[in-house]
Order: sequence, then structure tokens, then C-alpha cells
Amino acid sequence: MFKSYQIFLFCLAVIGVSMPYMSAEEIHTNQGQLMQTFTEVHKARMQIIGIECRTSNDSNAGPQDIPLLWQKFYAENIHSKIPNRASDEVIALYCDYEGDYTQPYSCVIGCAVSSLDEIPEGMVGKVIPESTFALYHAAGDFPKSLIDTWAKIWQSDLKRTYVGDYEVYGHKFAKTSKEVDVLVAIEE
Repeated sequence: MFKSYQIFLFCLAVIGVSMPYMSAEEIHTNQGQLMQTFTEVHKARMQIIGIECRTSNDSNAGPQDIPLLWQKFYAENIHSKIPNRASDEVIALYCDYEGDYTQPYSCVIGCAVSSLDEIPEGMVGKVIPESTFALYHAAGDFPKSLIDTWAKIWQSDLKRTYVGDYEVYGHKFAKTSKEVDVLVAIEE
């Protein structure tokens, strides 16, 4: 199953380098689009091990930093080096925000794990606390569907907590629909 993830992650990294990008400021001023619906879900605490970069949604940061992180994840076969994996799903975690989505944050690409007791050199361990999330489904023309979903989240009036937002690249992504679950932490 991981081999298909490698192919899709490689495609994501390659596409990501040249994908169109709108800064947080541009998204905020573009209010003409209809809001995407979401489902409110409660999730238990989750632990992640992966590789990390510090970035922001500035057009000179995120569009360069995040695709490079995905390339490293694929090129160095990070998935296979993560101990105590709880599943084969790949998680892209956005955490350690300095404020809201317009401020710097950390991006971690890795997997959910059952323990943070063993964190390999060059990787980090993060905890997403138990929380309520707005669950969005980005499906279809990838990565455009994911970019559009985040644009709608940034435009929304969600009462975000910024304790940790994440994307799940699982079996729905491996199918032709390229569906990615996007979970945004919100107030209860």
C-alpha cells in the first residue's frame, strides 16, 4: 500500500512546486465564493512523528517550503522510518501557530503513532490535543481542490483554536477521487 503513497506524494511534491498560490491576504479579500460545508467531529488526542519545517502562508514561504518538505518525505522514504505507526495514512500537520493563519507556523509531514518514546534523529514528535474539528473533504482536481478548500477555510468565520490542523492522505486519496480530509480545530 505504501508504494502508491510514494507515487502520489511524489506527484504532490512535483505539482506543488508549480501550483498556483494565493497569499492569505489575497484569500481574505476574495469574498465572492460560496463557503464549502463541513462536518463537526470530535477527535481524541493524536501523536504524530515526522519531518518539520517552519513557514507561513506568505507567498514567498509556504509555496516553496511545503513542497520541498513533501519532496524530502518521499526522497528519504520517511514513512518507513517512523516507529510505532498507528496507520499507513500520511498526515500533514499545521501547528505551533504564532497567531492566526496569517502568522508563521510549523508544518509536519508524518504519520500518527502509538508512542512518542522513539523519535528518530531529524524528526519531531507532536501532539494534537483532543479537540473538536471542522472536517472538510477536498476531492477532485488535485491539488486545486485542496488549495480551494484552504481558501474557503481562510475566508470562513470559523472560531479556530489553532491547536493543530491537519490533512489526511489515506485510502480515499489513493483512489481516483484524490480525496483529502482536512481537519481544522475549532471551539466547541
